[in-house]
Amino acid sequence: MSTTRQLKNVQLTHEKSLKTLVENRTAYTLEKCELNVFETHRATHLVPLTFNDFVVTSMLRGKKVMHLYEEDGFDYLPGETVLVPGGVTMNIDFPEATKDNPTQCIALAIDHQKIENTLSFLNDKYPRMGNDYWNFSKNNYHFQNSIEIANLLNKIINICSSTLPLKDVLADLNLQELIVNIIQSQNRLMLDQVAATAVNTNPLAYITGFIKANINEDIKLGVLSEKACMSKATFYRSFKKEYGISPLEYVISEKIKLAKTLLSNPKNTIKSVAFECGFHDVNYFVRLFKKMESITPGQYQMLILSKNHS
Repeated sequence: MSTTRQLKNVQLTHEKSLKTLVENRTAYTLEKCELNVFETHRATHLVPLTFNDFVVTSMLRGKKVMHLYEEDGFDYLPGETVLVPGGVTMNIDFPEATKDNPTQCIALAIDHQKIENTLSFLNDKYPRMGNDYWNFSKNNYHFQNSIEIANLLNKIINICSSTLPLKDVLADLNLQELIVNIIQSQNRLMLDQVAATAVNTNPLAYITGFIKANINEDIKLGVLSEKACMSKATFYRSFKKEYGISPLEYVISEKIKLAKTLLSNPKNTIKSVAFECGFHDVNYFVRLFKKMESITPGQYQMLILSKNHS
């Protein structure tokens, strides 16, 4: 996981100030949201937690196992976010939590009216293609942070925990941007999942399928717009509205995703991975990989291999 997608650690509560060793809570209440910082200092299992409002949770440190919707538990790690509707109970395991290795997680409860107003604004000013409406997905509730989402959550944490006189105003602006980014990220995941079956009904789904099938090529914007039967400008606007990133940003993210998979094989060299991902300049590949993942491809490969042998 890229460190650029992980949230900055919040200072742990002093041992003498802990009210409990399991899900010790520090809360910051604002007009449109409430930021909760939870930390756990001993291993325990199936701890229930429920909020009245929609909650954006994101891991800061340590590991949890989350149980939601009566489904199998899943590992929940730093750099990841889980969305939980109001009234839904999370049951949480802390298999590795200790005094020296505590877990820490935020839970950002957002006012229902703030969410409704943001969705209404999106659907009114930026309607989606077809007859679909912007909304939170019930399926893609666990995902890796984008760099934008991580940055926004870090800003909201700083604002909520500050003594700024205008922090309600600043938080309100960042909450709207966060909601939009999360909805676009979920939409991107959904469109990726249905790309194979929607190629005849959704031109953007067809394009993402084309990108994945030709990811080892040097893919240009003009080629993609022609495949979508749109002008460059119309295609660019439509793609960015639906996915939250530009077409070429999507291409690069898919190339880096493939590179990370290839780097997990110790037989693959940095040069061979670069060429297989469609990069003709190895140095450019290394710079781009480091920009997106905060470490070089070589460092990433060593990290993955060391984890596999530990």
